[in-house]
Amino acid sequence: MFRPARRAASRAAIVTALAFLTLVPGVRAGMTDTFAYVGNADSNDISVFKMAESGEMTPVQTAAFTGVEKPGSSTPLAITPDRRVLVAGVRSQPFLAVSFAIDPRTGQLSHIGNGPLADSMANIAFDRGGKFLFSASYGGNKVALNPLQASGVVGEPMQVIPTGLNAHAFLPSPDNRFVFATNLGSDQVLAFAFDATAGTLTPNDPPVIKVPEKSGPRHFVFHPNGKFVYLVHELNGDVAAFAYEARSGAWDEIQRTTALPEGFSGKDSGQKPWAADIHITPDGRFLYASERTTNTLTGYKVDGTSGRLTTLGSVPTEKQPRGFHIDPSGRYLAAVGEMSDSMTVYSIDQSSGALAKLKSYPTGKKPNWVEFLSLP
Repeated sequence: MFRPARRAASRAAIVTALAFLTLVPGVRAGMTDTFAYVGNADSNDISVFKMAESGEMTPVQTAAFTGVEKPGSSTPLAITPDRRVLVAGVRSQPFLAVSFAIDPRTGQLSHIGNGPLADSMANIAFDRGGKFLFSASYGGNKVALNPLQASGVVGEPMQVIPTGLNAHAFLPSPDNRFVFATNLGSDQVLAFAFDATAGTLTPNDPPVIKVPEKSGPRHFVFHPNGKFVYLVHELNGDVAAFAYEARSGAWDEIQRTTALPEGFSGKDSGQKPWAADIHITPDGRFLYASERTTNTLTGYKVDGTSGRLTTLGSVPTEKQPRGFHIDPSGRYLAAVGEMSDSMTVYSIDQSSGALAKLKSYPTGKKPNWVEFLSLP
């Protein structure tokens, strides 16, 4: 007679408990586990860390590159959109794409197999459907497209396309209709139309986006709203903002600022700018860029309506910060140093975007790439 009331009371208690958990600091209903993967060039492996809600990192695995003997100059990483496969690019001969299965519970990596790359690739990335791997060769002046087989192993290149000097990044547009390749030595970005069904690339109209001479366009990132692109230039330290026209794939520059810290006196000391990486928070409110000559990270507040940037300032970071990334929650940033063999984690102030150093952790040798992944 009272059982229905008991069930109702029980359901009410569960709902109340869940509501309470959402109010407790550091506790979220349906919490996910977040992992950081660090590519280490000189030790030919990947350092795997599990990240706590507080930003604390715990090392859980060192995944070696099976079948690889010689270290390359860097170790680019890419994760499939379905979060099942991680691929590492090996830049020593024979040039390989090493595939790992990602354990959905532990985040740990299991070697699947190795596939061929067309050259020594400085950058690799998947298309938005996870069926094709894009890659860019700095020394080989080319980009390539490889299929990802059902096994998770990368197949033979379907297209290898000559570019201008020093192709450095090769990434798809948010809607997967275009792919863009920076040519650092030719001061241009190449634009391709992408057929995601056939897996084919053709030059877009226009096929080239020009940037200032001797600026060295290197890495770029799209705003989450798909309306803007941000491009960091290695040789002069510029960060440029572009309006992005999704229908045609056109870039239109709207602002140019710098990744160099205030007071940089490179001309006086003989030091030259050496900017590296760029990333934006998942909510699109803050942007960050790394600079290797000064070993700094510079932050920017992003106007989501105009796309324009307001510089927040710079903080010191790891020695030679070639790579960094932002976690999926947008609350933490992890930067690695090629010359320090370690990773520093920063909290991102959710109001101001300011970075606050939390802790540093040892990695493998010559770390240069960071990927974050959250698993349910």
